[in-house]
Amino acid sequence: MSKHILMVVTTADKMNAEGHETGLWLSEFAEPYVEFSKKGYKITVASPLGGKSPIDESSLEGGVSQELLDTAKHLENTEKLDDIESAETFDVIFMPGGHGTMFDLPDNEKIHALVREFYESDKIVAAVCHGPAGLVGVKKSDGTPLVSGKTITAFTDEEERETTLDKYMPFLLETRLRELGANFVGKENWSDHVQVDGNLITGQNPQSTLSVTKEVLNKLN
Repeated sequence: MSKHILMVVTTADKMNAEGHETGLWLSEFAEPYVEFSKKGYKITVASPLGGKSPIDESSLEGGVSQELLDTAKHLENTEKLDDIESAETFDVIFMPGGHGTMFDLPDNEKIHALVREFYESDKIVAAVCHGPAGLVGVKKSDGTPLVSGKTITAFTDEEERETTLDKYMPFLLETRLRELGANFVGKENWSDHVQVDGNLITGQNPQSTLSVTKEVLNKLN
């Protein structure tokens, strides 16, 4: 039976009241979408508000292959997270990054509930770069933070400072995950780095996306 992937993307297009634009980092969505499609998996794309997920223009710099650009059509009319009833029909929840996730995933109660259900149902929870912002507010049924005691990675504080966008962030992701009790492992800036702790799979940055995808595929096979 074909696997079913739930990809959760941001709908935040501004970083703050000053209007600094943001959104989804395209490759972090497109690369796994392409690989899951090649396997014939069913993919549902959802977001906090539904509708269009904005693409961070910076993620298009330096040249993006047509294959990846073509996946943008799946971001035009995403399902609303509130309309996803449960994790029951899915095998994986995958959260790509982009700075937008820092603004609409950490406090979203629906994403908290879904991630908890996936995790406690022994299904795969995967996130890359700023995607682990979707883990920040998640608590297990016993009330403890999901990431507590888990070995994970995400966009590091050092990488955030190098982008010079740290001053616009509501918090620094690495710092917050550490505060929640995660065993956070970061590597050199922009290095391909993945951590796997059971069914929790996390990648550090855009360069890590395909490696995260590979780990998801390994677990599904």
